[in-house]
Amino acid sequence: QVHLAESGGGLVQAGGSLRLPCTAYGRISAMSWFRQAPGKEREFVASISGNGAMTMYSDAVKGRFSISRDNAENKVYLQMNSLKPEDTAIYYCAGRPVFDRRTASDQRTYSYWGQGIQVTVSS
Repeated sequence: QVHLAESGGGLVQAGGSLRLPCTAYGRISAMSWFRQAPGKEREFVASISGNGAMTMYSDAVKGRFSISRDNAENKVYLQMNSLKPEDTAIYYCAGRPVFDRRTASDQRTYSYWGQGIQVTVSS
């Protein structure tokens, strides 16, 4: 059984930066971040392969966010730069056995989810 735990959320001004760690308790390969804004459906943000060699991003965050991992520490990070008020959401990390670009944004393919953490960007 794998347990995921996000941390590092909070309030930040527009244009600022924030880094979200996700700690994995148990072995998990492909990891992703999703987010859910108020009144909206949960959406894909970024994904990373088990060895960190492959990544992908949604168009909404490409060029501003960066996903990385430290397997020695069992952590995946989401570095968020140039934050905008529309980035305000609950951010979730998720895990699954295989990295696949074709299905990375499909929430149904993920076996493990964190509890989510709030990120609020003020204008």
